[in-house]
Amino acid sequence: MQLIDLALADETLARWQFGITTVYHFLFVPLTISLAALVAGLQTAWVRTRKETYLRATKFWGKLFLINIAMGVVTGILQEFQFGMNWSDYSRFVGDVFGAPLAFEALIAFFFESTFIGLWIFGWDKLPPRIHLATIWMVSIGTVLSAYFILAANSWMQHPVGYTINEESGRAELTDFLHVLTQNTAVAQFAHTITAAFLTGGAFMVGIAAWHLARRRHIPVMRVSLRLGLVTMVVAGLLTAVSGDRLAKIMYDQQPMKMAAAEALWETEGPAPFSLFAIGDVDEGHNDVAIEVPGLLSFLAHDNFSEEVPGINDTNEALQEQFGPGDYRPNIPLAYWSFRWMIGFGMTSAALGAAGLWLTRRRLWLAEELRTAPDERPRLVLTRDRELGERLSGWWWKLAVLTMLFPLIANAWGWIFTETGRQPWAVYGVLPTSAGVSPGVSQGEVILSMSVYTLLYAALAVIEVRLLVKYAKAGPPELTDADRNPPTRIGGDLRDPDRPMAFSY
Repeated sequence: MQLIDLALADETLARWQFGITTVYHFLFVPLTISLAALVAGLQTAWVRTRKETYLRATKFWGKLFLINIAMGVVTGILQEFQFGMNWSDYSRFVGDVFGAPLAFEALIAFFFESTFIGLWIFGWDKLPPRIHLATIWMVSIGTVLSAYFILAANSWMQHPVGYTINEESGRAELTDFLHVLTQNTAVAQFAHTITAAFLTGGAFMVGIAAWHLARRRHIPVMRVSLRLGLVTMVVAGLLTAVSGDRLAKIMYDQQPMKMAAAEALWETEGPAPFSLFAIGDVDEGHNDVAIEVPGLLSFLAHDNFSEEVPGINDTNEALQEQFGPGDYRPNIPLAYWSFRWMIGFGMTSAALGAAGLWLTRRRLWLAEELRTAPDERPRLVLTRDRELGERLSGWWWKLAVLTMLFPLIANAWGWIFTETGRQPWAVYGVLPTSAGVSPGVSQGEVILSMSVYTLLYAALAVIEVRLLVKYAKAGPPELTDADRNPPTRIGGDLRDPDRPMAFSY
């Protein structure tokens, strides 16, 4: 019994450390993915129109993007070390399969990101506009590729395919890498994660732009940024809901216990209700209080309102028959509430984006007046900007700034649900989590390293927030003659070889 308790303690500590570092790292990932594409879009608008508003917006959001990606890279490096330190048995068993997409992520995605972001940072006065624009688009492609390979590896843990078990070595061996990359779990999880990332970036842009507009500062740049952010939030919110529905159906087919736990559905029911609020007894296996929408869970799982959905108790018995004695239930309260916090904060963000689009809509009379009285354009635009500021004064801009946090919270709880809902499996149906812990790492070593990492990450969080706040408040930079007159050939203006290399800002 004492050995069992020690093993459980080792597993719990290792999971806590991995959970803390992973959730912290993932705070930066969605913002990096979305800001890279949004900055590329703004720079594209500048290259096509040569309007200075777009150039100033590109430089402003580009600076915040660079701060965020630097912190994401620093915190992400630690992730891969943990596989060999705290989870060596896991790495030994599945390394041949799990390591393949991680290797592609490092070789291809990091190449795109690290190489082209350097060209983008230092190439403003050395590269022609279109070539310089191509570098930031390559950075954006690199962030997306990086996300795909990581999600393909994680999806294999959720639904292992394209492998075989070598009985002699006792290891999983890769047999079909293409299947690992293209299975429906990976595609659906990628779509859901990317759309949620753009919801995060849109909210980030809206919050900062609304803060400036409420103070009548940098109105042209922030008006463009606000509209771009609001449209991004609404479109991404809708796509997140659609991709989430698809992912939930796949989850029901592949991990019925996770679906049942997410709804605290203890007994098999048909039609099965969707739970709005529940308080239950995990030991007894039932809910004491339940507020439900009849039939909705059946629709989410099967696209009809009457089909049966297996409950936690029956699913646990089925898994015991398949894999042997044990408790195959995850932490039910954690799965239930993390699922709701993910959906609640995510959909609230999309709803606020839609409300913002309505509040900042352009009046039809302005478009008509501009057509009939072009000489009045400065006065009419000033009137529009004044009205926009008035609409964003008071409660709305405060809510917009607060909205910046909502997608981040939704992303964090989404990953907590995804990973804890799979328990007790590290690789679903193949490798229990308890079998993947490093046998030679003591509890003291894990506690020490976890404490150091947590304190270090807390310090990095303070630095990150202060930098973002400092440069967000400063607003977009003023343009120089060099900004307005970019080079027409690679190498830029070489008449003064002693002139220092220009950073992007």
